[in-house]
Amino acid sequence: MCSIILSIEPGRVLVAANRDEMLARPWRAPARHWPAQPYILAGLDVLAGGTWLGVNDAGVMAAVLNRTGTLGPASGKKSRGALPLIALAAASAADAASRIAALDAAEYRSFNMVVADRHGGLFIRGMQSGRPRVMELSAGFTMVTAHDANDMTAPRIARHLPRFQAAARPDPSSGDWASWQTLLADAAPPPESALFIAPQNGFGTVCSSLLSLQPEGTDWWFAPAPGDYIKV
Repeated sequence: MCSIILSIEPGRVLVAANRDEMLARPWRAPARHWPAQPYILAGLDVLAGGTWLGVNDAGVMAAVLNRTGTLGPASGKKSRGALPLIALAAASAADAASRIAALDAAEYRSFNMVVADRHGGLFIRGMQSGRPRVMELSAGFTMVTAHDANDMTAPRIARHLPRFQAAARPDPSSGDWASWQTLLADAAPPPESALFIAPQNGFGTVCSSLLSLQPEGTDWWFAPAPGDYIKV
């Protein structure tokens, strides 16, 4: 179960994300991995060729998350990792959401997506039938896991959304994300609500990201787990 947290503020959007995955599934750190789409900077899922989170040169961010009970591929379904690549062909978050909303959700296992730019963000839900549903996100904080956005019945959201809301504000201009780095690294029990999943039974948190989408451009700090953050 991956997690993404957005703070939508006047003129910018801040993002924190953890990727939880099978530890044996190979991946690569964010880079321009797709020669046919050189405007995309994203992590690479080596197995399926897609990504879990990326940005483009227009300042759009797109992330995809599995919904509950849908980890891994399924026969006859397209990889959900292709969805951010489709979204990142857009020049705005609104256009990115429209591109996803035009797809047939039945072609994919259930998914959540978040797309954003410096003006705001949108939550997209695909439920294996019909068209994906798009919802504009309000100003302030939004947290998405394998459940709906800000679903306080989800243990992880109920525990950590208030903590992000109360945390000291990051200062991306100086690279100071200390408060959010601490929150993303929280592996304290109970495990069903921990934001960072320590390796267990071949599964765990494999990497973390902190992003600032702003008029000056997009800044991305990335850390493998375990590992230190570096600016992409």
